[in-house]
Amino acid sequence: MIKMDIKQEILRRYFRELDGERKICRDLHVNRKTVKKYILSYMEARQESDKTGNTDAIQDYVCSAPKYDSTKRSKRKLTKELEEVIDRLLLENQRKKQEGLRKQIRRRVDIYEYLLREGYQIGYTTVCNFIREKEIHKQESYIKQEYIPGEECEFDWAEVKLTIAGVLKRLNLAVFTSSYGNYRYCMLFNKQDTLAFMEAHNEFFRHIGGVYQEMVYDNMRVAIREFVGPNEKTPTDALINLSGWFHFRWRFCNVRRGNEKGHVERSVEYVRRKAFCNKDTFESLETAQKHLVATCSYLNALPSSTGKIPNVLLDQERINLWKYPGQMDCYLTQSLKVDKYSTICMGTNRYSVPDHLVGKMLEVKIYSNELKVYFAHGFICGHERSFGKHHWIISLDHYLKTLSRKPGALHGSLALTQAPETVREVYRSWFINHPRDFVELLQFCQHKAIEHHRLLETAIYVSSKTPDNVSAEKIMAMLGNQPMSNEIQKTDNLIDEIENYANLQLMEISSLISSPVNMGGMA
Repeated sequence: MIKMDIKQEILRRYFRELDGERKICRDLHVNRKTVKKYILSYMEARQESDKTGNTDAIQDYVCSAPKYDSTKRSKRKLTKELEEVIDRLLLENQRKKQEGLRKQIRRRVDIYEYLLREGYQIGYTTVCNFIREKEIHKQESYIKQEYIPGEECEFDWAEVKLTIAGVLKRLNLAVFTSSYGNYRYCMLFNKQDTLAFMEAHNEFFRHIGGVYQEMVYDNMRVAIREFVGPNEKTPTDALINLSGWFHFRWRFCNVRRGNEKGHVERSVEYVRRKAFCNKDTFESLETAQKHLVATCSYLNALPSSTGKIPNVLLDQERINLWKYPGQMDCYLTQSLKVDKYSTICMGTNRYSVPDHLVGKMLEVKIYSNELKVYFAHGFICGHERSFGKHHWIISLDHYLKTLSRKPGALHGSLALTQAPETVREVYRSWFINHPRDFVELLQFCQHKAIEHHRLLETAIYVSSKTPDNVSAEKIMAMLGNQPMSNEIQKTDNLIDEIENYANLQLMEISSLISSPVNMGGMA
């Protein structure tokens, strides 16, 4: 195909310089038929313009790039037979999509390789062009929406990999985006389950101080319990309960139509990249959550492509938001039996409870990140929820009654291994050969609600005064005479009183042993 400048040069030489067709062919190295075609086409456009009195035809021809009409050209490689084979493979792809095998369909390169194996001689570009023409006919049109303030908000899940406390974890990102103002809010969860779904809504509505009239979801399992027919969907109990408490409507997108909630689809990628592309290592999940909230606050203060600021638009929306009814308690309840290890089993993980409850049935409230254990409607204990497999989450305080009878079991126990470092340091430093005294000391601290760091500070102080005689009695005496605060009253008088009292007792016992006793007189 010749270029635009060659076309203009042909016309200029023929009509301005009056060069012949042969001379133009020789000078420009262009086929004579090509030269003649452009001259005749120009003359036809000129005649049409003269006939209608309108110069549009001649201008369109002069300004349009040279092109060839290939519509009548026969296809030498892409025969009718080959088209039918490609159509059959595309139809098979459609069937796999409907059966949920979307990730196992043939791509264009797979179709091309299949044709080569079948003995067809065809180019990859030809195959791609044919498939592309098929897809163009199936493209849908989109309808521009105009949103009402406070009416609609979209929700979606996303995955993010972060290093938490030195361990690489796959976390789930709950993302909310308002349709009107594009206001974004995100939360991190260990698991994409019903409890996280409910807690995310709870926190989002509390954060904005109101409730949107309608929430939009895709076909996520925490929102849809089952499909009824091709279009109808049955919501989960969690979604029904949320709607009943916060009084919002819900709407589900069509299958594989993420564009129907395009605001949150774009927010997922945008917020995840802005929050974690530069920083992806955190000391705890709480630290990562604070960083994520700070990032969302920063993004919501920036003007969008339309020049509007999400924070400002949210203030406008609050007028139309439904009143926030207060926090909804989001938990699931299970009745679990305490086994011989004084633990309850939830999933594959075990959590300790006080050892006097062995064999009892307990009520457990399961939250997104914690467990709360109740017995006879009274709160017993709580645990941070573990999302691993076959983990034992043990509290040493739960086994003090049993260890008081079996002190020898303390040294190799899992309860001691998982105890706070302050407790283990006290044991290693002063009581490794006196486990019974150590258990008694822990029971005293449990009864008096003494924190572990106070126990360690007191033990260190007693050791500084009597390094060769650190006993549970002295530590308990110090703790019993201290005010309930974080500081120890460092007084030498108390230690002196203890020593003087002990010496006085020893003197009295010695005098009793050395003095003769008149048994008859006592009778």
